[in-house]
Amino acid sequence: MPHTFTDVAAAPDPVAAVLTAADRGGLIGLRTSGTTSRPRVVVRTAASWTDSFPHFSELAGIDDSTRACIPGPLSATMNLFAAVHARHSRIPLVDDPAEATHIQLTPTALLGLLRDGVDLRSRTVVVAGDRLRPALAAQARAAGARVAHYYGAAELSFVAWGTDEADLRPFPDVAVEIRDGQVWARSPFLSRGYAGGEEGPFTLAGDGFATVGDRGRLAGGVLTVTGRGIEAVVTGGVTVHVDDVEEALRRSTASEVVVVGVPHPRFGALVTAVLADPAALAAARRAARTELPPGQRPRRWFVLPRFPVTGAGKVDRAAVADLVASGRVAPVDTTSGDGSA
Repeated sequence: MPHTFTDVAAAPDPVAAVLTAADRGGLIGLRTSGTTSRPRVVVRTAASWTDSFPHFSELAGIDDSTRACIPGPLSATMNLFAAVHARHSRIPLVDDPAEATHIQLTPTALLGLLRDGVDLRSRTVVVAGDRLRPALAAQARAAGARVAHYYGAAELSFVAWGTDEADLRPFPDVAVEIRDGQVWARSPFLSRGYAGGEEGPFTLAGDGFATVGDRGRLAGGVLTVTGRGIEAVVTGGVTVHVDDVEEALRRSTASEVVVVGVPHPRFGALVTAVLADPAALAAARRAARTELPPGQRPRRWFVLPRFPVTGAGKVDRAAVADLVASGRVAPVDTTSGDGSA
């Protein structure tokens, strides 16, 4: 791993730092979001970003009339990419989503705009950073927005593009394979790995395919990402992957769902479901009984209309867990916590 790269986070103008490195054919260092582990510095060529600009513009419908809004912090790579693309393409940035033609944001931020009644008519929302549920995408379209969604990672850049998590197809120039249940991608947009040779989820195979450990399926050209599988709750000696529980509950509800572990003196932790919509509670509980084995079923249920988010605009799982464990949010429905259904 070459040691000479531009530390974008330390630059006075991160956007200019990336573009300068691109002009010089240099390397840039980008910090991961640290949602599932501590942040690392991902090293990549600046060209691995700029070479994807034409594809991004075409898929997002960007032209000379575009005005972009990027409400999230540039410390998040998805936002920094959008800002670099905008400056490179001479696209003006606006602070007010109502004045933009294109808005780049996370699913949580999109939900906030919809709840705040922001006018999304004739606007394109490009959603990334987490899985975009079909129900939320449909809600945005009902509000008049054109919806685009992509899956990627700081280490991989773009992997797949679509309209929601159920409609993702490989990004142009990207080959996608599923190996042992994990999503692998090969493209000119991959990173070089981590600064200092640090270990992490990024793995590069000899054939040029790479993964960050995300699990998924590929059928009929459609990629379904089911999660990284790192977040887990150990309850009564059983390891429960929260992605599996969340996927089952979300299939049966139109609500956002976050599954966390709440400390318990006997079982170590209890699988706990936190929903954004109280009206979805009954459907979620039915889904838990019919679609999940007993060990995976949530034992405590909470409603939190607005999830706390990280600086990158993603749901802050640690903060959600702290809220429910501390008693600052009252449970809406509980079982005895003794392992009964």
